Formats: sequence, C-alpha cells, structure tokens
Amino acid sequence: MIIFKNIRWKNFLSTGDHFSEVDFEKYHTNLIIGTNGAGKSTMLDALTFVLFNKAFRKINKSQLINTTNERGCLVEIEFSANNRDYFVRRGIKPNIFDIEVNGNPLHKEADDRNNQRLLEESILKLNYKSFTQIVILGSSTFVPFMQLSGSNRREVIEDLLDIRIFSAMNSLIKENIRERKEHTRSLNLKKDNIKDKMCMQENFIKELEEQSKENIQEKNEKIKVLNIEVDTHMEHNQLKESSISDIVKEQEDLSGAGEKLVKLNNLKGKITQKVSTITKEHKFFTENKVCPTCTQDIEESFRVNRIADVQTKARELQKGFKELEESIKTEQERERQFNKLSKEITKLNNGISQNNTRISGCQRQIRDLESEIQKLTDQLADRNIEHDKLAEFKENLQKTIEDLATKRDEIVHYDFAYSLLKDDGVKTKIIKKYLPFINLQVNRYLQMMDFYINFTLDEEFNETVKSPIHEDFSYSSFSEGEKMRIDLALLFTWREVARVKNSANTNLLILDEIFDSSLDGFGTDEFLKIIRFVIKDANIFVISHKTDLHDKFESVIRFDKVKGFSRMISHETVE
Repeated sequence: MIIFKNIRWKNFLSTGDHFSEVDFEKYHTNLIIGTNGAGKSTMLDALTFVLFNKAFRKINKSQLINTTNERGCLVEIEFSANNRDYFVRRGIKPNIFDIEVNGNPLHKEADDRNNQRLLEESILKLNYKSFTQIVILGSSTFVPFMQLSGSNRREVIEDLLDIRIFSAMNSLIKENIRERKEHTRSLNLKKDNIKDKMCMQENFIKELEEQSKENIQEKNEKIKVLNIEVDTHMEHNQLKESSISDIVKEQEDLSGAGEKLVKLNNLKGKITQKVSTITKEHKFFTENKVCPTCTQDIEESFRVNRIADVQTKARELQKGFKELEESIKTEQERERQFNKLSKEITKLNNGISQNNTRISGCQRQIRDLESEIQKLTDQLADRNIEHDKLAEFKENLQKTIEDLATKRDEIVHYDFAYSLLKDDGVKTKIIKKYLPFINLQVNRYLQMMDFYINFTLDEEFNETVKSPIHEDFSYSSFSEGEKMRIDLALLFTWREVARVKNSANTNLLILDEIFDSSLDGFGTDEFLKIIRFVIKDANIFVISHKTDLHDKFESVIRFDKVKGFSRMISHETVE
C-alpha cells in the first residue's frame, strides 16, 4: 500500500515564494474551500506534477512556474511504499528531479527519464492514467473511466490487477520473437548469399579452367576501342578550345560596349532633363507677359530674345539627342553580339565538360579491364586456392542451415508463450475472474447512492446497463448527475480492487468540485455517508466552492489570495 504523508509547494502557479503544505494523514475527511482563483485546486496539479511531471489540469509545464517570481518552482512529497520511505522533489528554474529512499539519494547517476520510469513502474506501480482513476475524481479536465478508450480502460484494469507484468513479459517475448525473426531473415539472406557465392565460385573455377589467351585478347581489344574513343573525345575538345580562342578574340573587339552603353544612357538622361527644363522655360515666356510672382511686366524684347534662345538650344539638343540615340543603338548591338558570343563559349565549355566525363568513363572501364586481365592472369597460375574457397563456402552453408533450424525452433516456442500472454490469453482469464467482483462492487456503491440500476462491464470493458424501467442503457444516455454517480461508484470500486490485490492501494482520495457540478442534493448526502462510514481506509480531500459543508468534514482548509499570491490562510478542525 502507498501511504501519502504530505505535500508542499512554492512558486507553483499562483503560489508565491513560501511553502503551502498539506498533511495527507492527519484527518479522515477534509474539505478544501476558497473562491475562484484562490488556489484550492493547485494541490491536484502539484501532486501529479511531482509524481508524473505533468499537471492534472491542461497546463503546459512552462506555465506552472509563478509568473511573478519566475523561478524557484518546487514541489516536494513524502510517501511510503513496500516498507520504504520515499521523498520526491521536482522543480523548475532550476530543473530538479530527486528521489530519496529511506533518506538516501536514488540513482543520482541516472537521467531523469530513467528515474521517472523507475518511479512509475517499480515504486508507484502506476502510470498517470491509472493513478488518476483511483486517487482523483475531477470535474473538468479529469477523464472518467467510462470516457476512456478501450485500450486505456484495459491499461487501468491491468494496473489494478497487477497483471501488466504479463504485458511487460509479452513485450519481451515479442522483442525476442522479433529479434529471432530478424536473425532468421539474416540467416536466410546469409544462406542465399553463400549459395550464390558457391555458384559463382563453381562457375569461376569452370571459367578459370576454360580461360584462354583469347579471353584476355578480347579484353585487350575492348581497351583499344576505348583508347580510340578517348582520343576522339580529346580531339573534339581541342577543336572546341580552338573555337573558344577565336570567339574570345572576337569578343575583345566588342569589349567595353556595356560600360559605354551605361555612360550613353546616363548622358541621355541628362539631355532629357535639359530638354524638360528648356521646354518649361519656353512655355513660361510664351504664355506670360507679366511675372506671376511679382506681377511686374516682362520687357517684351527680353521675352522675345529668351524665346529665341530657348528655341535655338532646343534645336541643338534635338540634334545631339538624335546622334546619341544612334550611338546607343550601335552599342546595344555590340553588347548583344558580345552576349551571343558568351553563350557560344558556354555551350562549347559544356561540350568539353561532357567529353571529359566520357573520357573519365572510358578510362575507368580501361582500368577495370586491365584489372580483370591481371586477375585472370594471376588466377590461372594457381587453381587450388579457388577449390579451397569452394570447400569453405560449403562448410559455412551447412553451419548456417543448422543455425537457421535452431532459430526456427526457438520462434515456435516463443510464439506459443506469446499466444498465452497476449490480451486474449492469461490476462483475459484473470480479468474474467475479477469481473464478477468488480461488477458486484460497482452496483453495491450505486445502490448506496440510491441509484438502482444493473451496471456490468464485459471482458472488453464495455458497459451494459439495465433498469426496472428500461432494458438497455449506455453510460452516455444518463444525465450528468447519474454519470457522476457511476463515476464515483467506479472510483470506489477501483480502490476496492486495489485494496484486495494490494497492487495500487493508497490512502489518498481527492475529489475536485463534485458537489459543485452535477451531483444533486440527494446524491450529495448519500455520497457523504459513503466517504465517512464506508471508505474508511482513505484520507479524503474534497475541493469545493460550497460553504455549507463545514460540519460534514473533520477538517476545513481554506485558500485565498493574499497580495496577489495564493495562500492557505486557515486550517480548522471541526468539533
């Protein structure tokens, strides 16, 4: 049994730089109250964070640290399990994850991932989903058993019945089967490879014995052909290089066209500006006999002379502009010719590159042929070595066949064990054994809450619901209040199963806002009787907004906001 003793936290969510601490063992029934945002549900998030590195509510880990202090987030919990005392500390900024057993650090050299796996699988023997099913019932983010997927329902049941070891064993067996099948595939490939090598070796020996100078001569002829091809490509490259040289010389006559074109265009722009200025001046003196700025008459002779001067300058600029346009056209044509020649050079260089690739390919083939000729020459000198290789291949083939037979036998044995340990094997038999007990307990608790239905789970953990009025129901067809009673009955049942199996039995039960949501007044009374008089082996914490429940609990813990931080402001004992 897991006995949770106490938990404390600081700089966690809205809690400031001081510890809030809750004693899990002191009282049987505890009421936690406070206004919205006061931090009464923070204990749930702190509990799952310190144990499973995730909040109970849908809050990202980075958001758990207090936004005012922005560091020193820390949660500590003490509990005992298997006659050992444990202390777990987890924090953010700095990141902390420590586990102590009987006051001694546990596996400091291991990484956080391995320590987390050890905490869940070896110490708690619960993962997050199973833990919340037997310890916590929440009103918002909590997912009740009946709303879990089939696979997740099975996972919870296997945790409670302590049969996940079969899943672990099955996984190991599955891995062994996979490894042996992989080894078998490798051996089959090895066998086929050896056979191929034997065949090649036999053919090689036969070919070696039949080999003659004619074969070597044939390869020499191929080398000659390849050498001619190399020479041809090299001659083509020489012609292309010569063409490139001629084009480069032709380009030299066209060089500088681009720069000159830039200068001419700049000059064109300046002339255009002058033409614009002269045009404006001509328009001004043509249209105005009085200065529009000072309103004085413009002397007629001056105005006429200015118009004549402007017209003269305009004619000169027009003439220069025309000559400039001709020069620009000339340089544009020279630049076009230059670019055309550049493209021809690029094309020729690409052709040279392609020829070089072909030359390299031919030379590589020549080297391969020369190597083959040398090998044939060497092998003809001694054929006994090749016969020894063939004998070695035959010996390796026989050993591989024997190893393959052994692995196939092992796979048969592991397949048999796997069939026993998979979901429809031993685990199903154990689940079948406990299903009557589970269904009996569920209906017992439902009747305690005056909910008279027949609720049963089958081997696939699907529900069948019958009542005196209606034959067939489903969980989803009930009202929220009725669903809540079913959820509570299942929660109590899982705790009863854990107690009987001593697998995941724990002293802690936390109920978040169940009185504030869908549980009606009558259901509330019956539920209070259950937690006070039936669930005697647990320390129960009920989180609620309601203030009229004080006298129903042994202790009342009140949370409130003080200077912007959540604090436990009082812990009252009800007489």
